Amino acid sequence: MNAQRQPITGTTARPLAGERMSGAEVVVQVLIDEGVEVVFGYSGGAILPVYDAVFRYNARHRREDGREALPLIVPANEQGAGFMAQGYARASGKVGVALVTSGPGATNTVTPVRDAMADSIPLS
Repeated sequence: MNAQRQPITGTTARPLAGERMSGAEVVVQVLIDEGVEVVFGYSGGAILPVYDAVFRYNARHRREDGREALPLIVPANEQGAGFMAQGYARASGKVGVALVTSGPGATNTVTPVRDAMADSIPLS
């Protein structure tokens, strides 16, 4: 664990705490707990429950200015999601998150993931 990170406490930091959650909702809560502010993703069969959980989370938890709490940026394809997440990580210094489905969707992210690894860019 990074020594600079502070533990998350209180119900405001964990808006789903105390609720029964599906696996997809747990994924969203972990993203929130880790400080993820934006997700880049291309949907597909196996990941659809997570997308639904992102949409439900955003419907319930708006920012003070009315924007979505966890914006989902949708590119033209999975490779685009990976490169967008990588660009975000390069520009912001935060972890870029690409959310794609298994199988061909994950295979299509091999190039951006490998590129990020080669340049030590934090990509999830």
